[in-house]
Amino acid sequence: MSGLFITFEGPEGAGKTSVIQKIATELASENYPVLLTREPGGIKISEQIRSVILDCNNTEMDARTEALLYAAARRQHLVERVFPAIKENKIVLCDRFIDSSLAYQGYARGIGVEEVLSINEFATEKQMPSLTIYFDVDPEEGLKRIAANNKREINRLDQEKVDFHYKVKEGYDKVIEKYQDRFLVIDASRDFHSVYDTVKEELIAYLKKNGY
Repeated sequence: MSGLFITFEGPEGAGKTSVIQKIATELASENYPVLLTREPGGIKISEQIRSVILDCNNTEMDARTEALLYAAARRQHLVERVFPAIKENKIVLCDRFIDSSLAYQGYARGIGVEEVLSINEFATEKQMPSLTIYFDVDPEEGLKRIAANNKREINRLDQEKVDFHYKVKEGYDKVIEKYQDRFLVIDASRDFHSVYDTVKEELIAYLKKNGY
């Protein structure tokens, strides 16, 4: 048995971060070998890159610079954290991965999904998740949730106009179509507990199927 690399994706305000944190805590309490991490970030260098990417003052950042910074943070995170954990047969739960770059920079920024995929395949040595759980929510609903949550960090992407967030959702739809075999789409418009229960049930069934 080898480790599993499971990613959580979705538009801004979809609720994936709250769900992944609660699930990781519960699975660890049930003795699953879980490692919770996030992108961009997860380790020191990547967290430093994150602070540059998401700084609300960096409004002049070029779209390709943004895409390259995400790829650089991703590479360091994989090498330092994800690859070693997979070798140790751990279940890596990661808040965002390559699909975010394809949807946000590739599609919504207009760089091109294949172009962004190419730089990320170089960065990741073509490492892809074994399962991706996508939190599907209307962008306007997601932005309303962000506005109502004063504990959540407000970053540069939150400041984009609503049209940008609809493009992100369109981008995700195209990515899901391309990689439909590894995607599990969750209706994230429901209340937190309903979404959480669905995700946990699906995730535990997947872990059992893979020998955990």
